[in-house]
Amino acid sequence: MFHLPTRIFFGSGALQEASDHIFKLGSKALLVSGKRSAKASGALDDVTKLLKGFAIPFAHFDQVPQNPDLDTIMAGAQLLRQEQCDYVIAIGGGSPIDAAKAMALVAANALQRSQIYRIELFRNALPLVAIPTTSGTGSEVTQYSVLTNPDTGIKAGFGHDLAFPRLAICDPVYTHSLDCEVSLNTALDALSHLLEGIYSNKRQALADPLIHAGARDIFENLKAVLQNPAHISGREKLMRASLYGGITIAQGSTTLQHSLGYPLTSKFGTPHGLSNALVMLPVMKLFAPARKAELDALFAALNMDMDGFAAWLESLNLPPAPVLEDEFIAKSVQEVLGSRNMANNPLEVSAEQIRRIYQELR
Repeated sequence: MFHLPTRIFFGSGALQEASDHIFKLGSKALLVSGKRSAKASGALDDVTKLLKGFAIPFAHFDQVPQNPDLDTIMAGAQLLRQEQCDYVIAIGGGSPIDAAKAMALVAANALQRSQIYRIELFRNALPLVAIPTTSGTGSEVTQYSVLTNPDTGIKAGFGHDLAFPRLAICDPVYTHSLDCEVSLNTALDALSHLLEGIYSNKRQALADPLIHAGARDIFENLKAVLQNPAHISGREKLMRASLYGGITIAQGSTTLQHSLGYPLTSKFGTPHGLSNALVMLPVMKLFAPARKAELDALFAALNMDMDGFAAWLESLNLPPAPVLEDEFIAKSVQEVLGSRNMANNPLEVSAEQIRRIYQELR
């Protein structure tokens, strides 16, 4: 089954094109963002100007950190209820969009902090508009929200059809202000999603054309954007690749690759996309026997083989992994084994294989 209930507006002027649909969602909006990206991109100003122009009231929650936690969600949901908002507009990267999904569910279902992962309690959700300002997570077209539990330090997600945004407004102009580091990390996150669409045992073959096209867009445009952040066509293609990656994991979910990356982010603050990239090649080699035909098709589309892929990844000069002590590895192996994403792997993965991947990062 291929399920995508989100209405997508893509390209220059997407916000204006979507305006009639936005206004039908409710009478007062809660804007959800972080402190910087929404403003720097111009998206926040465009949204507030649009709402004010039509005398639509709104409140603004701008306290979403890079890795939102359960306390962030409860604070946003409290403001949502206090301001009597009846729909949500998320502006930013994956963190504000993921946070907004959880806030919309908490408010609609009167959930307590301890119930945020209790998807059996989800009955309703407030309508959500997602406006990405990065090209990485694809959260604007997925049913997933990834949050950190500050009590345990563990980063984990939930998925539910009610979490799909009602509207995704994807204008590449909102990514032009990104620096090279964020552009690189988010593009690698999108590439991870595309690859995991191949690995997942829930994979949908209908997504293969999107996977191939998205990977091509990243391979052909990422370096050009890193050299020239104002590269207009490159920015558009990276955003399209991110969108394709989101659509892909909305159908098949993520796998070991994401599970391995989460502890690096939780413990060391390693950016999510970089965490995925650091383990990208060993995961590909591990899964290659189970997905040989699918990877061969991908490499044919990219006009390369696995060695060429490895060389391209190396040419990006990624920062090294943090120093991984034995204690961290032992704890992370158990965390990875307990991750929900592990159920989606194309083959059984052992504790020793996980340990070996982490050790290779040293």
